[in-house]
Amino acid sequence: MTCVIVADTSVIINGYLADQIESNSVKNSEIIIPQAVFDELQSQASNDKQQGFVGLEQIQKLNKLSVSYGLKIILKGSHPAIDDIKFAASGRIDALIIDIAKQNNAVLYTSDKVQYLVAQAEDVQTIFLKPKIIQEDLEFLKFFDNTTMSVHLKENQYPLGKKGKPGEFILTKLSDEFLSKDYLKMISSQILSSVNTSDSSTIEISKTGASVVQYNDYRIAITYPPFSESYEITIVHPTVKLSLEDYTISEALMSRLTDRAEGIVISGSPGSGKSTLASGLANFYHSQGKIVKTFESPRDLQVDAGITQYGKLNGSFDNTADILLLVRPDYTIFDEVRRREDFTTFSDLRLTGVGMVGVIHANSSLDAIQRFIGKIELGIIPNVLDTVVFVNNGDIEKVYDLELKVKVPTGMTESDLARPVIEIRNFEDNNLEHEIYTFGEENVIVPVAKRGEKVGIEKLAADKIKDYFQRYDSNAQVDILSENRVKVSVREDCIASIIGRGGTNINEIEKLLKVHIDIVAKDSKSLSSNSDDIPFSFSESKTALLLTVNREYTSMHVDIYANEKYLDSVRIGKKGQIKIPKRSDIARNLMNSTASQNDIQLFLKDF
Repeated sequence: MTCVIVADTSVIINGYLADQIESNSVKNSEIIIPQAVFDELQSQASNDKQQGFVGLEQIQKLNKLSVSYGLKIILKGSHPAIDDIKFAASGRIDALIIDIAKQNNAVLYTSDKVQYLVAQAEDVQTIFLKPKIIQEDLEFLKFFDNTTMSVHLKENQYPLGKKGKPGEFILTKLSDEFLSKDYLKMISSQILSSVNTSDSSTIEISKTGASVVQYNDYRIAITYPPFSESYEITIVHPTVKLSLEDYTISEALMSRLTDRAEGIVISGSPGSGKSTLASGLANFYHSQGKIVKTFESPRDLQVDAGITQYGKLNGSFDNTADILLLVRPDYTIFDEVRRREDFTTFSDLRLTGVGMVGVIHANSSLDAIQRFIGKIELGIIPNVLDTVVFVNNGDIEKVYDLELKVKVPTGMTESDLARPVIEIRNFEDNNLEHEIYTFGEENVIVPVAKRGEKVGIEKLAADKIKDYFQRYDSNAQVDILSENRVKVSVREDCIASIIGRGGTNINEIEKLLKVHIDIVAKDSKSLSSNSDDIPFSFSESKTALLLTVNREYTSMHVDIYANEKYLDSVRIGKKGQIKIPKRSDIARNLMNSTASQNDIQLFLKDF
């Protein structure tokens, strides 16, 4: 008697139905492939999803087997609507498959647990082909040894591998044979098939032209046209698993990590060992009796079994955060904070009281902090980040401590310019290295120079004093000697009017500016030791930096140098004024690389 079988999508893609035929478990049968299954696979293949190609190849295999084993394979049923395919993940296609089984009084073969339970509930005879754990090694494993960090397989190229450890690796050719497209597709099919046959394999990302699979502790990225110009498979595998004891950690830092640090950012370049340190920190907190969770996409951190690894819920970590707050973790490891919404989610969770450890790609600790500026409010950054760790060559290279204070920025003398300032200190020696505050209309990170150097807002204080004395001498020079003492150099013939009878005028000026002022005659020769070095005055408006020279230079061109380094060439505008917009690159370079007007020089261009 002929048995009628209806195959659903799962047993076709994973090849289980073909296995049943080859083992003679299925014989003397008529196998129905619902038209809805065929159309779904065709739609996936048309959208360059690898599962679609695998399914269509399996149908070809079934047709060949039917000839050898005397089976009959037919397509049956109506074409599904566009919405049926679009909402296949919601069960629309599965419902059509069960309807075909009912109409033909057939046995439904499935590897989908939900489909099996629904068929039983609808009194449809069904056989559940339980996914079996695969034992054979996948093809890509032959490229790995104990020192291989990652393998890079690209169509028509030699296979390459990074061998070594984080920060100390070399790129090595693994074979002298070029890789063919068919070979890479075979490896890809093996990997994707393992998702249905292995409990330790999951698809983390599936997009048009790209898939990311986590197989055991191997992270596999598969790309192909139209996303990439050719077939490529990249497999990353951790070579070391370190605990905090394996790192160079001072007693003070260990105390901070244990007792106080709850807003930690681990930064570093790709391959520097950021995720390895994050895994070690997660395992450390878990060993201390803390409840630890992770946010990962893909989930590839090497953590203890007691740590739950979360992915994106409905495509968003923001949705995952809603669940996280219900399970009440002590610490959450957020691997790869990249997108703007990731920074928002990280800060929201931290402000709710969850201890957060974030991993960020950055070339320095400072760059990691910079990436938070503009994404969250400046004033709450120290509440979100208290410890910034920079990892290089697999070890901790630098640690920063952040604290918010209301103060006069370093280098400034005017008390009325006090503002909220974020201090960035070297954690080990507590030296202040940078400050973050609002400069004009922008939030900037300003380096704090060693004692005696002028940096940051000190230049603005000097400019304010200079603006006052330019009414006497348009080329007045100001040097800040200390917090309450300045030296002003003017033409000798201007000194008498500045001092006033009995010193009354200079006394009034000092009361107005709230500093002691030394008036000296300037050496006219020192202003222009080079004949093309033009004297100028510096000021600023809300939107621009202003360099003003003698009107005789109007419409001429000058080269701008900062600390003897060429920046740009500009044209002198009306009334001898050079206007540089604050948002321009040259303005940023001037603010970042100069401490006072004395660091800037203007030279006439010789056309």
